[in-house]
Amino acid sequence: MNRIGNWNLTMLCDFYELTMGNGYFKKGYQDRITYFDVFFRRVPDGGGFAIAAGLEQFIDYVKGLRFTEEDIDYLRGRGIFDEEFLDYLRHFHFTGDIWAVPEGTPVFPNEPILTVRAPAIQAQLIETYALLSINHQSLLATKANRVVRAAQGRAIMEFGARRAQGADAAVVGARAAYIGGVAGTATVLSDQVFGVPALGTMAHSWVQMFDSQYEAFKAYCEMYPQNAVLLVDTYNTLKSGVPDAIRAFNDVLKPMGIKKCGIRLDSGDITYLSKEARKMLDAAGWTECTITVSNSLDEYLIRELLLQGAKIDAFGVGERLITARSEPVFGGVYKLVAVEDQDGSIIPKIKISENVTKITTPHFKKFYRFFGRDTGKAIADYLCVHDETVDDSTSLTIFDPEATWKKKEVYNFIAKEMQVPVFRGGELVYQLPTLEEIRAYCAQQVDTLWDEVKRFDNPHNFYVDLSRKLWEIKYNLLERNQ
Repeated sequence: MNRIGNWNLTMLCDFYELTMGNGYFKKGYQDRITYFDVFFRRVPDGGGFAIAAGLEQFIDYVKGLRFTEEDIDYLRGRGIFDEEFLDYLRHFHFTGDIWAVPEGTPVFPNEPILTVRAPAIQAQLIETYALLSINHQSLLATKANRVVRAAQGRAIMEFGARRAQGADAAVVGARAAYIGGVAGTATVLSDQVFGVPALGTMAHSWVQMFDSQYEAFKAYCEMYPQNAVLLVDTYNTLKSGVPDAIRAFNDVLKPMGIKKCGIRLDSGDITYLSKEARKMLDAAGWTECTITVSNSLDEYLIRELLLQGAKIDAFGVGERLITARSEPVFGGVYKLVAVEDQDGSIIPKIKISENVTKITTPHFKKFYRFFGRDTGKAIADYLCVHDETVDDSTSLTIFDPEATWKKKEVYNFIAKEMQVPVFRGGELVYQLPTLEEIRAYCAQQVDTLWDEVKRFDNPHNFYVDLSRKLWEIKYNLLERNQ
């Protein structure tokens, strides 16, 4: 059973999931097969794509779904649930099917990151945790990937635990950031639990603890000669910080033949200080000494620092990453897209709204990504009905889901089905990759996107279009329900 302390995560659901479940049970719908999609409508920060993450934690949750007698007693005390329904919950476990895109996959608005096929009560009950896990980690993996790309190959370290919204957000958030491409985290528990490399050296308090800054630096170099990264801005960066660091390197590391070392800047005019520090280090012969900077950084500040010619080798990024401060909500939703009739036929369902972006794409679907045979780059995503297949030996016409007149011809492509089976009949059938494999897969998949899609500002609109069959189903439902 999944728990955080004494909490049973099965009860981490919206109350309406239980009131609807009780209603489904009383109406005899508890065994009716339903289909739900998890998707999002808009990329955070106006970006061109998002990174899917959070699947592994959702899998753990589904595997551990159980109601305890304490949970049943609580629900009974609410006075609105039938005893027969409570007995159903007493024996509850997930028996459905789930498909999902692998973690680390670049994803786009309105395509199913995750699809659930399950009896109505089961499918409804897992809504909250599916969205919680996927929304949170996808948000942070997406933000981390933006920060990593802004650094242009320089290492990013996640430093945000002390500003995260709770312990779980800090620990799991570091995991998501690692998927997005950061080199490591300051959060030790994320290393212990997930294997995200824990990194860090000293705080200002270390320097203040000693009678002099030089003594603090010397002591640190003596204890950690292979990882001597000194924080040089406790007092005056250029007058004493960098000179004392150079002196400590000369006195401790140089006799050992160690050339690998570093300094960190955490305040002031980072561009100016890094340039001046670089000159001082090089003049002293410490050309291999790295310069790391921190202090409320994000992808835009990092980009500006590099455009200004700052001499930086690595970045520590904290609150603006772990909280996705610029846009802290991913916005994924969980919507019913089909139900099965008694004879097993699938009946598509649609949600209509005056807000066009909230109109759903109905039916049990799958989707392909088309890659150019000549470039290896992603061309478009193609949503179709579950029983359709794609022949990538010929050209194909795809239809814009938001217009009746737009269509696009694609050719010379390789089609890859993006979702993989995760659960079948309640049994896990997905071989979970390691975190390192997920991170490498993410980097490889992001590399398949054109640079125009990866722009921070006004990115190229990546095509996510429909098959003719799915397009006709959607528009027939729209006309029927006007």
